[in-house]
Formats: sequence, C-alpha cells, structure tokens
Amino acid sequence: MTSIKTIHEIIQEVSPYYKKKKDSESTHSIVYDSTSETLEPIYFFILDLMNDFGLAPEKIVDNFASSPGSGHFAELGQRATIMQQQGSKLLVDINAVLRSVLNLVYDLKEFKMRLQSYDDLKKSEKKEAALLSLKQIWMDKVDATRGNSSIKGMAMSQAGFTTLINAFLVAKDEKDVAKLDLNDVVKRILLPRIQEFRVWVDQSEKELRKRYELEKNYLRSQVNSLKLYSRWVKPYLKAAQQLEMKENSRNPSLVKTFNTIILELTLLGKSTIDPSEIKKLALSGKLPVEFSKDRFLKSIKRNYHPCITVEFAFRGIPQKARQYESHYVFGGRTEVSFKSYALNSEELEKINKELEKSDLVDVLGLIEGTTQGLEQIQEEINQFLDEKDDKQEEKSKEESNPFLALIGAYDKKEKPKSEIKKDEKVRPDNFIESEHLRSLAAETATATVFDLFDIYKKAHGMESYT
Repeated sequence: MTSIKTIHEIIQEVSPYYKKKKDSESTHSIVYDSTSETLEPIYFFILDLMNDFGLAPEKIVDNFASSPGSGHFAELGQRATIMQQQGSKLLVDINAVLRSVLNLVYDLKEFKMRLQSYDDLKKSEKKEAALLSLKQIWMDKVDATRGNSSIKGMAMSQAGFTTLINAFLVAKDEKDVAKLDLNDVVKRILLPRIQEFRVWVDQSEKELRKRYELEKNYLRSQVNSLKLYSRWVKPYLKAAQQLEMKENSRNPSLVKTFNTIILELTLLGKSTIDPSEIKKLALSGKLPVEFSKDRFLKSIKRNYHPCITVEFAFRGIPQKARQYESHYVFGGRTEVSFKSYALNSEELEKINKELEKSDLVDVLGLIEGTTQGLEQIQEEINQFLDEKDDKQEEKSKEESNPFLALIGAYDKKEKPKSEIKKDEKVRPDNFIESEHLRSLAAETATATVFDLFDIYKKAHGMESYT
C-alpha cells in the first residue's frame, strides 16, 4: 500500500535500473518550521510551480494520523462513521441484487437446455432424439397429472396396455398410429395423446421462449442495478477510507494526549523526451548522428521520461479556524524532499498499476468480495446478455459487406493494447537505452528538479539548502 511503501520503494521494485542503483538521480530537501504558517501555501506553491514546468503533477500519496486525544481525531471519526453506515446499507442491497442475479443465471441455463430440444427438432440429424426427449418431458410433466389414466400409469398398472409407452415413443404423428400393429383400444388412447403432444410442443415452445426473453431482460435489469448500487456505494466507502488514519502508533511525534497531526503527501510529475527532441540533440552533436535518422527514431519502442517526486512530511498542531467551526488549519514543521528519476514508459505503466492496486485496496476489497460471485459467472452473464437472435445475426452478416472495404469502412484501428501485462516484469535497458536515452532523461530530470528547488528557495528567501 502507498501508506506503507514509499514511491521510491515502488520504483525500486519495478525498475531493474533503480533496483541496482538504489537511489534517485538527485535529491534536494528543505525544512520549514513555523507554528504560524500553514502547510497549504507551501503545497500549492510547489503544485503550481510543477504545472508551470509542464510536469502535470499527480497526487499519489495522501496519508494522515492524529493523536487520539485531539479534537481533530474525534471529529473525523464521527464523519467516517456516517460514511461507513451509509456504505453498509448499500452493501446490503448489493448482496440482495447479487443473489437475484445468480438465481436468474441458473434459471436461464435451465431454459436454454430445454430450448435446445426444440432447436434440435428443426434439424434433420437430431430430430429423432429431440422428439424422444420432448416426449419424455411431456409424459413426466404434463401427462403424469392424469394419474392412473396417464400413459405411464396405464402401462404400469393395467393389463393390456404394456405396449402403450413404446407405441407413444415410436409414433411421430397420427398417421403413424394407424400403421402400428396395435389393438384398437390402445390406438384409441394413443391417437388423442399424440395430437395433444403435438399441440403442446408448439405452444410450450412459444411460452418457453417468451419466458426466456423475459428472464433475460430481467437479468439485464438486475445487472444494471448491481452496477448502479456499486457506483453509489463507492463514494461512501472511498470517503470512509480516506477519513481513516494511518496506523502510526510507534511514531514518537504522536503522543496520545497531545494535540498533534502528521501528514504525508507525495506528488509525481513527468515530461516526455519525444523523437523530435532526440533528433535535434543528435543534429547538434549531443547524441550520435545516427539518432537523427527516421529509421532509428521509428525503432524506439519505449519513450523515456524525466520524472520528479516531491514528498511532504508535516508535523503540526490542528487548530479550528475562527470563521468555520468544522474546519482546521495546521501550522508546524514541514520537510519537503525533491527527487529526480529517469523512467521509461513500461516502468511508469507498471508503477501506475502498483499504485492502483494499493490505492483503496481495503475498501474496494469489500465491493470485490461482494461481487466476486458475479465475476466468476461473468462469462455466462455476457453469454445471455449478448445473445443475438436469427434476425440480428442476418443483419450483422449483411453489415459485413465486402464492398464496404472499398470505402475504408473496416480501416478503424483497434485500441492499442497495454505495453506490459499485469504480472510481466519490465525489460532491462539495452545498450542504446542505458547509455543514451535514460542518461538524457536523467540529465533533464536532474536539471528540472534543481530548478524547482532553487525557485522555491529563492521565492521564500532561503539562502542555504541541501
């Protein structure tokens, strides 16, 4: 989690280069201690400065911890409790809808198995087996309601009707009944049953297909409801998690009865060294001349990025603002650390995945645990919801007209796939990347981070720095 691992530790885990180097390209730090000055001006000055440099900063760590005896701890605890209660109510509704979705999926699977017999009845190679299957269902579900006068009841309990079941299974229609070598009594019983069966096949198929479509529509409605409830519950769970304090009981700055708060903030900004810049540097002699050729520029598979991290470590005393009783201002000691890195696109993608995986992992685990059953049967749900009927399939075939290719209808490019898979490790640098591209990114990052640090130092009248 980002509250335990620092961004530097994540970079070391992800990047083969920094795993060996074990340090950033350069580091500068400032310590600012003033009980009257708050953290907000420092934070927003640096944030705006990074934006002015075109670094597009992102907040990747935002943790806090208050001493248990402080008023700030009690007030945020009350707010977190309200969010938790609202989230819990919605989670109950999510569980109810999820159970409904699971039941609908199992019902639809049963309907689909039943409908398969009706579909096979229309195919010559499977017609006979499908007809026998439907006759068995009709005898068990429909004819059995007659009791002793049913086909099975008469064949099992009454003498002279032992051939009734076999005769019913063999006869395909009323004409076949007349051809069978049976006595007239059996034929008189068999004839209306065959006619009744044929009517049942026609009517039951229509009703079953109608029910199947209704169940599919209801499934779609329930899945949409589940998504809606999940979207509603996320803000409450997210707010509750954000109001939770970082476990920091061993920190000597947090004494239980003191009025103290500790904040941890980290910003990550980056720029890109694009091919046009590489070409200019090659033409100016700062890079090999071969780097200016288009063939070489197209062969570059990974872009390199000068990256800057700014870490804020704040210890202060929360005080209520005079204008707003429910708001606090913080004055105290701020340590700001500026670090520079040179990362390629694969490393940045992997870092983002690590941050996403750790971000709100406990809270979103509640939703994932609730919807885990849905994910396991997601393929079956999609199979029902994305099912096309014959008309839609014909329409899709008509739309795939080969003549449309003449006007470029199929020239739409697919969305690019992710450069690196979830569990795939980042490839080490080759010679060109290590000696030239990463070095160039590192040099740019080092100069940029010093400029940020120097401008902030001079803007606040600080003469010495580290």
